[in-house]
Amino acid sequence: FDSGKDGFIDLMELKMMMEKLGAPQTHLGLKSMIREVDEDYDGKLSFREFLLIFHRAAAGELQEESGLMALARLSEINVSTQGVRGARDFFEAKAQALSVRSKFEEELREEQEEKKREEEEREQRRAAFKELQSTFCS
Repeated sequence: FDSGKDGFIDLMELKMMMEKLGAPQTHLGLKSMIREVDEDYDGKLSFREFLLIFHRAAAGELQEESGLMALARLSEINVSTQGVRGARDFFEAKAQALSVRSKFEEELREEQEEKKREEEEREQRRAAFKELQSTFCS
């Protein structure tokens, strides 16, 4: 989800991640999520701060209705048993799965667009043929 490849998840990356996970948040909700675990007050989440979400969820320190709790529930990992490396592997695998799904959806969309273009070309050829036919038959 770190599309900027800078080692942090910023507001827009968090927005995209929450949407892909099926739990979209408002702009204010996203800011609140970051503020809740942003230990260095830089307005973005480091990997450590990201893992802190799951640690706090396991400890019962997150509000039930918060976006962070929704994120913790969606990701289904226990950092205390999996460890930091296991958590990183989990999220990388989840991101990879989402990427594969997105590529498949994109291929389907492209295929549908190609079929639509081919049908439009056929219709144009038919119309051109009928027009030509009408000039010869008159």
